[in-house]
Amino acid sequence: MHSELQSFVTAIDHVGVAVPDLDTAIAFYRDTFGLELAHEETNAEQGVREAMMRAPGDTGVGTAVQLLAPLNAESTIAKFLDKRGPGLQQLAYRVTDIDAACAALKAKGVRLVYDAPKRGTSDSRVNFVHPKDGGGVLIELVQPAPGH
Repeated sequence: MHSELQSFVTAIDHVGVAVPDLDTAIAFYRDTFGLELAHEETNAEQGVREAMMRAPGDTGVGTAVQLLAPLNAESTIAKFLDKRGPGLQQLAYRVTDIDAACAALKAKGVRLVYDAPKRGTSDSRVNFVHPKDGGGVLIELVQPAPGH
């Protein structure tokens, strides 16, 4: 079975991991697995401080581990940690055209978290498939910013 959406997905972009303390998590992934900190930023709109960890020598085309720590008690990540504790929070697919991917999903009756894509890491554009429509998994769609 071939789906319209398949033509938009190019790779698994990253796996998001909720953590209570970003600096401790960065040190753990660096010291335990040899991953390198490729990017770190604060996304106030999403209520997170985040870090992208990559295998040594990865130029940004491979799958990353995204560490997500809450900025405040009201953030989605804080609520996730309170309910489930640290761990896998989301699976992100890289897409070529997030607007077309969202339209194709909506046409299939799949619920998205946002009416329109929002800003993600490194000025990417993101949206999420509701976990109830993603088989219990929060699925993120990521369209990298031009040049990334």
